[in-house]
Amino acid sequence: MRSNSAKRILVTGGAGFLGSHICERLLAQGHEVICLDNLFTGTKANISQMIGNPFFEFMRHDVTFPLYIEVDEIYNMACPASPVHYQYDPVQTTKTSVHGAINMLGLAKRVRARILQASTSEVYGDPQVHPQREDYWGHVNPIGIRSCYDEGKRCAETLFFDYYRQNKVSIKVARIFNTYGPRMHPQDGRVVSNFIMQALRNEPITLYGDGSQTRSFCYVDDLVEGLIRLMDTPEDFTGPVNLGNPGEFTIRQLAEKVIALTGSKSELVFRPLPSDDPRQRQPDITLARAKLGWQPTIDLEAGLKKAIAYFAGLKC
Repeated sequence: MRSNSAKRILVTGGAGFLGSHICERLLAQGHEVICLDNLFTGTKANISQMIGNPFFEFMRHDVTFPLYIEVDEIYNMACPASPVHYQYDPVQTTKTSVHGAINMLGLAKRVRARILQASTSEVYGDPQVHPQREDYWGHVNPIGIRSCYDEGKRCAETLFFDYYRQNKVSIKVARIFNTYGPRMHPQDGRVVSNFIMQALRNEPITLYGDGSQTRSFCYVDDLVEGLIRLMDTPEDFTGPVNLGNPGEFTIRQLAEKVIALTGSKSELVFRPLPSDDPRQRQPDITLARAKLGWQPTIDLEAGLKKAIAYFAGLKC
């Protein structure tokens, strides 16, 4: 039985890596969840354990088309997040970010729902400020091969704040830094899944450049906790707010840690650095600590062990 405080919540991109974890968490809290996904990168396997729950509904739909339903809250997670997938169809990637934001904001306006935008650390581009704070405007190439994602997400933030100012829509904007964990697509091209899959197969681990570029890796459970806390903040706090783990590692350090944890015989191989690949990426989470009472609790080694166990169990 649902409690009186239960809400009807829409999660776009709900069959994806992050979206499926959000759906699961919201169901556990007693809410009714509508999982919307076009299954371009999401999979039914990610939500299979929720199918059959009377408070869970899967809807196959593309956010670039309008949606007419009644909900209390919206988590707008829909958009390919790995370079392999978002560069496969860059026009569609931009449309997903921009048209998707317009359609979901329009829905939020019509039904007076609160809406959270899953933005990204990519809005900072190849940053000239380190670590990155929310008041930094970024250093982004508007015409590069990553621009469909970077600029699409930047435009989505613009739309969110214009709907907030012009139409009084209740918005929350999270800038998500590198996140990893179970249900990542094993072939999505992101560094954690790449390294783990290569290590488990004893294949050479591919590093781009000299491996000295840095990233900060947040385990998915920590990230979901931050998103839910952000959604529940008072009306006057909109964000944007950085959500990520401020622990900074070089890509080479990550590769060496994955090899050690898997006991792999993999060797490191080096390839040219891709265009517009950021040299540094580390969140300043001072605002999240102050406004959400949030900070990551799972360190990289503990999180990698969970992710490795997941990937080792896949038949691929």
